[in-house]
Amino acid sequence: MAGDAAASIELLLVEDDAGDALLVEELLIDGNVPNRLTWVRSLAEAREALAGGGRSRCVLLDLHLPDAQGLDALKVVLAEAPEAAVIVLTGLAEAEAGLAAVAAGAQDYLVKGQLEPEWLGRAIRYAVQRKQTETAAAALQTGRLRAEENARLERGLLPNPLLTTDDVSVVARYRPGRATSLLGGDFYDVVERPDGVHAVIGDVAGHGPVEAALGVCLRVAWRSFVLAGARGPRLLALLEQLLMAERDDEETFVTLTSVTLAPDRATAKVLRAGHPAMIVREPDGGARLVETRGGMALGLLPGMDDWQEDDVPLRPGTELVLFTDGLFEGETGPDGRRLDLDGLLRLAGRGGDLAAEPFVDFLITEAEEASAGYGGLGDDVAVLSLGWKE
Repeated sequence: MAGDAAASIELLLVEDDAGDALLVEELLIDGNVPNRLTWVRSLAEAREALAGGGRSRCVLLDLHLPDAQGLDALKVVLAEAPEAAVIVLTGLAEAEAGLAAVAAGAQDYLVKGQLEPEWLGRAIRYAVQRKQTETAAAALQTGRLRAEENARLERGLLPNPLLTTDDVSVVARYRPGRATSLLGGDFYDVVERPDGVHAVIGDVAGHGPVEAALGVCLRVAWRSFVLAGARGPRLLALLEQLLMAERDDEETFVTLTSVTLAPDRATAKVLRAGHPAMIVREPDGGARLVETRGGMALGLLPGMDDWQEDDVPLRPGTELVLFTDGLFEGETGPDGRRLDLDGLLRLAGRGGDLAAEPFVDFLITEAEEASAGYGGLGDDVAVLSLGWKE
C-alpha cells in the first residue's frame, strides 16, 4: 500500500467476497489512508492472522463469513484482538445488526453499498482513536484498582506497632521487589504484652497479590494468637494450621522469626522457622550474626516439626535486626555471586555508628547499590529493628 510506513495503520480485512475486498482497497487508496492491508477470507484465517497478539490496529469485519455469522464472528475477533479497533461491514438492510455489533464492542459499522473514500478513512481513524482512548482509560482504571488493592494490603501487612511504652525502639521498612510495585508476601508486626514485647517477621514464598493476601492473614492471626496468650512452639503450630487451611497451593510455605523481648531487658526469646539469622547490634557499634536453633518453614512438613526456642542475652542498648531474604539474595557479580549473609554483615559493620532508623535505611540502600549493576534486589524486602532504649 502507498503511504509512509511509519504512519500506516495496520488493517485486517475479513471479507470472503473478492469484489468487496477490491472495493475496500480502492476506497483506501482514493481516501488517501496510509495503511498496510492484510486480506483474509474467513474467520479461521483471521484468527491465524491475529494469533499471538498480531499488530492489526483496526479490523474491517464482514458479518457474513463462510465459517461464522453475525455477532459470533465479532466475539471471536474481539477475543483474539482485544486492543484492535473493529469496524463491521453490513449490507444495506442490516442497520440493526450494525448497531448490535457496536453494542457488543465494535467501534463502528459501515454499510457496504454506501461506502465513500472520505467516510471510510474517517471511520478508520476515529475507530482507532476511540480504541486507544478506551485502552488508556482501562489501563488507568486498572492502575487505580491496583493502587487501592496495594493500599489495603499495606494496611494489613505493615501495621502500626501495638505498644504502650516508649522504652522500646522499633524501626520497620518494606520495599517491594523490582518485578512489581505491589507488595508481596513479607510481613511483620510488634505487640506489647505484660510478659514482654513480641515481634514477628515472615516471608510467604513468592511475591504477588496471592502471597500478599496470605501474608496479611498470617500477620493478623499472629497478633490475635499473641494477644490470646499463645507462646513458643505452640504459636508456630497454630500459624501452620492456619496456613494449611488458607493456602491454595500445597507447596506454599512460610519462613518466619518470632522474638520476645523479656521484661527484665536482659534476654530475648527467639523462635525460627526456616528463616535467616538475625543481626545483633551492640551498643559499642559492633554487629554480629546470631543464628539460633530453629526448625523447618511452616507448611513444608505440616505437623512434623519441633521448633526450639532459644534465649539471646541482651545488653542495654542492644538492637535485634530481623530481615527477609530479599535483603541479601540480590546478585552482585556476573557469575551469579550474591551478597549473602556475610556480605550483609560487612555492610552492617560499616553502619555501626548510625542510630537505628538511619542504620536500617543504610542497610537497604547499600544492599540495593551492591546489586544495582546485576538486576537489583529482585525479591521483596522487609527489615525490622527493635530493642530496649538505653
